[in-house]
Amino acid sequence: MATLIERFLNYTGFDTQSSETTGTTPSTAKQMVFAEYLKSELESLQLEDITLDERGYLFATLPANTSRALPTVGFIAHMDTSPDMSGKDVRPRIVRAYDGGDIVLNREMDIVLSPRQFPELLDHRGEDLVVTDGTTLLGADDKAGIAEIVSAIAYLQEHPEIEHGKVRIGFNPDEEIGEGAHHFDVALFGCDWAYTMDGGEVGELEFENFNAAAAKVTFKGRNVHPGYAKGKMVNSLLVANEFAGMLPKEETPEHTEGYEGFYHLVGFQGEVEQTVVSYIIRDHDRTRFEERKACMQRWAGIINERYGEGTATLVLRDQYYNMREKIEPVMHVIDIAFEAMKEAGVEPKVKAIRGGTDGAQLSFKGLPCPNIFAGGLNFHGRYEFVPVQSMEKAMNVVVKIIELIAKKY
Repeated sequence: MATLIERFLNYTGFDTQSSETTGTTPSTAKQMVFAEYLKSELESLQLEDITLDERGYLFATLPANTSRALPTVGFIAHMDTSPDMSGKDVRPRIVRAYDGGDIVLNREMDIVLSPRQFPELLDHRGEDLVVTDGTTLLGADDKAGIAEIVSAIAYLQEHPEIEHGKVRIGFNPDEEIGEGAHHFDVALFGCDWAYTMDGGEVGELEFENFNAAAAKVTFKGRNVHPGYAKGKMVNSLLVANEFAGMLPKEETPEHTEGYEGFYHLVGFQGEVEQTVVSYIIRDHDRTRFEERKACMQRWAGIINERYGEGTATLVLRDQYYNMREKIEPVMHVIDIAFEAMKEAGVEPKVKAIRGGTDGAQLSFKGLPCPNIFAGGLNFHGRYEFVPVQSMEKAMNVVVKIIELIAKKY
């Protein structure tokens, strides 16, 4: 399995952080640098139908090694890393046979990865953990997924005795800013179904996710000299705070879990004249999701009743929907993944994603696409890590899925 880990460590050397501000696809040119590198790697593996478009979508084919007509399955991962923390000059290291104690990531900066804050570490005692130096994220989200897919394809090439149909792989930009599936050409990809390798802990198998929307509320104020402001001033900062106070205090990310939805305040910028407040809205239940959006409209209306029409302007934008409604009619894609995990020695953990994946949007574009674990934990920050053994299991699951499809059809 050395090649799998070597691949992953090599990939972390590419800075592929995406950006919400550029308005381009890919959102950052450095993602295309990584895409070009991956294209050359796929060419060296002698895959077929390799395409890389101007937006950074990279597709390739492992041709079938049988004349039997089999379904075409796809495996997808994203190339970008989160805007939440730098992915430049990542310095990974492997902690061999983790002993269950604190891991000093950076002695000079006193940055420690500890099971006291991250108890999930204890589930991986005795394993080899890839960690950061505490100054960047690691990039296992989702370069671990890319490494697992490429390594699985290479493994199948090295073992021609494993019968398989046509396999498509796809690597895309900008998943971390919610745009990874926007320009994904489902028809060109040409699969019966696919899997994103973008989950976390070993065994995760996900075909439910949040319904998601973004809300931006602009509050208009009226600024006059504070010494003479009585009856005249409208402080948009205070009005925005008043609006925020209308939202249920227990329905925020820090107070919710499982299937519980939330409102999440993600931005607050302003002065007396104008304040802009940004939220994301999440709920697994579609009816409750629509109710949450209606509540935002009602609260904005209350502000306008109190301070005058036009004081609060709400803009709502749906981002993605729960893929479950698209997966339930084709549950065999879940059954195959479930069985593949069992054969790879992994206990499946079916759970709802408290977030979204490219697979959710792709499912609504006609490509059923549940999500499978890639093995990483603590994504988007300096405490991110991935067990080597988890990556090996994820790679084996990919191989087993491809193998099972040939056995079942």
